[in-house]
Amino acid sequence: MSQQAVLPRQQAPNATEATIYKVLLVIGLCHLLNDAIQAVVPAMFPVLEKTMGLSFTQLGIIAFALNMVSSVMQPVVGIFTDKKPMPFALPIGLAFTFVGVLGIGFAPNFIMIVLSVLFIGIGSAVFHPEGSRVAYLAAGSRRGLAQSIYQVGGNTGQALAPLITALILVPLGQIGASWFSIVAAIAVFLLIYIAKWYSERLTALPSLVKKKNTATAQQSGLSKEIIKALVLILLLIFARSWYISGMTNFYAFYGIKEYALTIKQSQLFLFAFLVSGALGTFFGGPLADRFGKKTVISISMLGTLPLSILLPYASPIIAFLLLVLTGFILMTSFSVTVVYAQELVPGKIGTMSGLTVGLAFGMGAIGSVGLGYIADIIGLQSMITWLGLLPILGLTAFLLPSDQKVWEWNKRSSQ
Repeated sequence: MSQQAVLPRQQAPNATEATIYKVLLVIGLCHLLNDAIQAVVPAMFPVLEKTMGLSFTQLGIIAFALNMVSSVMQPVVGIFTDKKPMPFALPIGLAFTFVGVLGIGFAPNFIMIVLSVLFIGIGSAVFHPEGSRVAYLAAGSRRGLAQSIYQVGGNTGQALAPLITALILVPLGQIGASWFSIVAAIAVFLLIYIAKWYSERLTALPSLVKKKNTATAQQSGLSKEIIKALVLILLLIFARSWYISGMTNFYAFYGIKEYALTIKQSQLFLFAFLVSGALGTFFGGPLADRFGKKTVISISMLGTLPLSILLPYASPIIAFLLLVLTGFILMTSFSVTVVYAQELVPGKIGTMSGLTVGLAFGMGAIGSVGLGYIADIIGLQSMITWLGLLPILGLTAFLLPSDQKVWEWNKRSSQ
């Protein structure tokens, strides 16, 4: 029997619905540390490309190994923990990451680097669905805000990649990655605290658990309307993930080639894109709480398209500004799509978190290999230009059912 505590969306606020900000801030910090470690992998690409002579395709394979393992495993972890929550899986997962990041620092060849990033992928797969569930349990009635606090930690960690390259990996080289084993150790200790709170939370809310499980058990399966909405959400995640993958893995090379930037200067451009994306992630949740999730998702995709098309044709200064705007607008939908999916299938919080966030990693993994291969064939400049058209798929957001319609489905299925 699942022991997750899920509160009805329209229930009046009470003591159990208070937003627990301390837990949200700690799990958000752990998300930052986890994703900062993951960011070490693409941050090392310029270093590895020079020291080992790796091709764009090989760099894409490294990103594929990292992201595909975590994406495939995340929904599996989510399905399992929906049935049997495992609070202490959180620190155990980060222990795998600890091993992986040490391995990267001392890997002598391409194969060992791939094996090391597999360990980081496993740690990420365990952390993300359970971390999202912790945010859900601590959210109270402010689910959008809670998910934004959690997700902005991860996006901030990813945004640190350019600084990691410029300040640590460029001067220290590959061995500099091993320093992030300290970051992993800190995350393990913080997650032990979270795991204890998580366990106490599950024990303290048995009546809510039983009530929600009873309602979930009565569901005979997903309706065609819900399946259609999930397919649309996954399509949006595909478009967003491929675009972000192309930018984070290859735009630094584009800046070096087209604008004659140094490695450090190109990382500043990428840093601007990622930091603005982290800010967009944070503001997306509260905006969705106020104006609706479908509205935020639709505006996010529509607003990104003209900017992404103009970006390859801009001068360096204009490109920098466009990167800031694109990152912010595009990522306002990141945490919102997670919450939207969770409310589509409210009895499967871990599964929906693993599916949406895991799919984002998976699509990014496939995108890393695919876009790297395309860049090797048609050239980096042409690949970046065509990449700008990808957000047009996001216009399908206007076909999503309204927030009110999703609530009506939930109400009907729980009766």
